[in-house]
Amino acid sequence: MAFATKLLLLIAFLAAVYDTDAMKQKVTRIQFYMHDIVGGPKPTAVRVAGRSNFTGQDPIAATFGSISVIDNPLTVTPNINSTLVGRAQGIYAMSSLENEFSLLMTLTYAFTSGPYNGSTFSVLGRNPVMKEVREMPVVGGTGKFRLARGYCLARTYSMNQMDAVIGYNVTLLLY
Repeated sequence: MAFATKLLLLIAFLAAVYDTDAMKQKVTRIQFYMHDIVGGPKPTAVRVAGRSNFTGQDPIAATFGSISVIDNPLTVTPNINSTLVGRAQGIYAMSSLENEFSLLMTLTYAFTSGPYNGSTFSVLGRNPVMKEVREMPVVGGTGKFRLARGYCLARTYSMNQMDAVIGYNVTLLLY
């Protein structure tokens, strides 16, 4: 009987240590700028599908269903020539039919330099691009961001026709 009691106490102790030390969440906050370049000689966002049969006057409805593939640079400041820290790679689709211009974002933010070199996190969610601040969910990650969850806040820093610089403030919960 004493052995069984000691074994249960050992199991309880190990479970408590595991829960309190190994499972403590760490919060990581990252800020960077994404350059979404649609025009010019070297676009980083390319439309690969869209409507060809639209005859209405609504510019939002005209883009509904369009899909773009991106490989956008991520920099430490809004200047495209500042330090490159990674790439945003993935797909966004024009997902609003009327009233509000919004995208469905499926993007992976891959870091290629700095303290997060080789790590990624992924965002999957709605981006109502005309709002001043947009919140999107972080649904996972790799490397230093393995098992990440959290959110990112996106703000349009500048626009030139369809090219945009978007500032990101990201909060990641990690184990």
